This record gives sequence, structure tokens and C-alpha cells, in this order.
Amino acid sequence: MPIFLVISRHSPESCPMFNEKARRVYMDYLSKLEGRLKQHGGKMLGGYSVHTEHLAIMIFEAPSLEAFQKYSMEPEVMALSEYSTYEVKMAESIEEAMKLMKG
Repeated sequence: MPIFLVISRHSPESCPMFNEKARRVYMDYLSKLEGRLKQHGGKMLGGYSVHTEHLAIMIFEAPSLEAFQKYSMEPEVMALSEYSTYEVKMAESIEEAMKLMKG
């Protein structure tokens, strides 16, 4: 299954640690995350936050790019874009890359 790296950044003013509106949006997203991913056949493999840089990196697995795009269009996910910017990269595991190199 394809893997998607989502790199998220927000400004200090939009930080959910201090901005109540942003906190509500993020908490709504996080409370529905697992269920929404399951609806689209995906799952979260990991998530990491660098508080001092207002940066988060999340790793997802989904059956296809189309499935991940549909998940990304869910209302709770779209609401996050009011407070953060996102960079999405489709990736593969090192094991998969090694298989390709071996031919």
C-alpha cells in the first residue's frame, strides 16, 4: 500500500496550544481521525510533533492515491487548512525501494 508523508506547519499565532479556535478544530480532527481513515481503507502509521518549530509530520497508509485524496477532502481534514499549511509526499518503504533496485 502507498505511504503518504504529511508535513504540516502553522504560525505561532495559529498554534493549537495557545489558539482556542485552532485547538477546537484540531481536537475535532483528532477525535475522528481513526474512523475517517478506516472509511477510506487507510491507517495512520505514526505522527510526530516538533513544538518549537510549529511542525508536525504524520505518516499514513492508504490503498491508493485516490483513497487518500478522498480522505483529505473530509470536512474535519479540510478545516485544518485554516490554521496550517500542508505538504504531502507519496513514499515507499526502504524494503520496497530495495526490491526495485534488485530488479
